[in-house]
Amino acid sequence: MAAAAPPAAAADDEIVYESMPCIRIYKNRVERYFGSEFVAASADAATGVASRDCVISPNVSARLYLPRAPDGDGAAKAKLPVLVYYHGGGFCLGSAFNPTFHAYFNSFAALANVLVVSVEYRLAPEHPVPAAYADSWEALAWVVSHAGAGAGDDPWLADHADFSRLYLGGESAGANIAHHMAMRVAAEGLPHDTKIQGLVMIHPYFLGTNKVPSDDLDPAARESLGSLWRVMCPATTGEDDPLINPLVDGAPGLDALACGRVLVCVGEGDVLRDRGRAYYDRLRASGWRGEAEIWQAPGKGHTFHLLEPHCDEAVAQDKVISDFLNR
Repeated sequence: MAAAAPPAAAADDEIVYESMPCIRIYKNRVERYFGSEFVAASADAATGVASRDCVISPNVSARLYLPRAPDGDGAAKAKLPVLVYYHGGGFCLGSAFNPTFHAYFNSFAALANVLVVSVEYRLAPEHPVPAAYADSWEALAWVVSHAGAGAGDDPWLADHADFSRLYLGGESAGANIAHHMAMRVAAEGLPHDTKIQGLVMIHPYFLGTNKVPSDDLDPAARESLGSLWRVMCPATTGEDDPLINPLVDGAPGLDALACGRVLVCVGEGDVLRDRGRAYYDRLRASGWRGEAEIWQAPGKGHTFHLLEPHCDEAVAQDKVISDFLNR
């Protein structure tokens, strides 16, 4: 759905940041013009995927997607890989309940035959980073609470989740979150000795004061991403804060990343392309003992798969991710 035409800026309040036509952040309020639309959970007639919403805590909720069971004895109780997914939007836009992600996961859950937990976390600047990380960890802990026999209160997770095939993923800021969740698992572990099987990093939102070639694809967009981070995380030290630059000296070593496999997806035309490539290269060189792979969408920009979900490159990317989750 195209963003509605935003109103002119108010004359009585200072603009701190804007990225039109999506968001305008004033000193005293926020106006969002994109990404906050709501669509109800449902049974999707086209794919057979069912969805339902769960309240995890006063601050955190999620939408679950369960693919239709194949015919056959015992199929209704078949165990599925679990993808805990964090949406993007620069930490300030988007929702697990908006039509874009709802349509995407109806399609993707059917393709990959996975149980998706799409997390709704608090947005900045009303809730500055690191609130998104705290909420995302709470959601992951809730999912994993179902790993013990008879544990947890959600019937879909209790009946259908195969916790030996637990994955984290996200696009843009959501990929940033997924990375930090895997690093926190390395430091703290998860209940029931649950392990993260793999990490899906789609067009990750990482920055750094070092120059990379893709910065020059769109210098204005690159500058805006740096400004955005400083507004989202007012306590930040800047673009070399380990929260936004996991490769900077002093950041926790990637060799500790708590999963066995990582898939990094980048877009050839994305200003963040080479940040994702650098993450992949550093991970492979870090001494981490897992298996990393990278896939590039030719000619495509940032989060193109959400804007053009039926283009050839989006179909190919979904297939790569599906194969990764089912290997």
